[in-house]
Amino acid sequence: MIGNLSPYSWSSEQSVAYEAAVEAINGVVGAYSRLIADAEQRPGAEDTVAEYRRLRTACQQERRALRAEDSEAVARVRAEYAARLRELTERDA
Repeated sequence: MIGNLSPYSWSSEQSVAYEAAVEAINGVVGAYSRLIADAEQRPGAEDTVAEYRRLRTACQQERRALRAEDSEAVARVRAEYAARLRELTERDA
């Protein structure tokens, strides 16, 4: 089974950066999940719930599309999602 695996083409630094980018996306996905749960408790918030779900799905799609060897995309995702997570968590503060 292992003999059928292709060798990876990214460095250790790329791998670490990729994992950090995935964790940044996961943080935002979690924040949207919390916002969805909160909004579901409010009457008349169906549109808000739908928008948060749409945004969460977009994050999940970007996470699936991200590749460790694409250093520019990884750096962009890390920066964008770190900023988005700060924005989402500051809403509650």
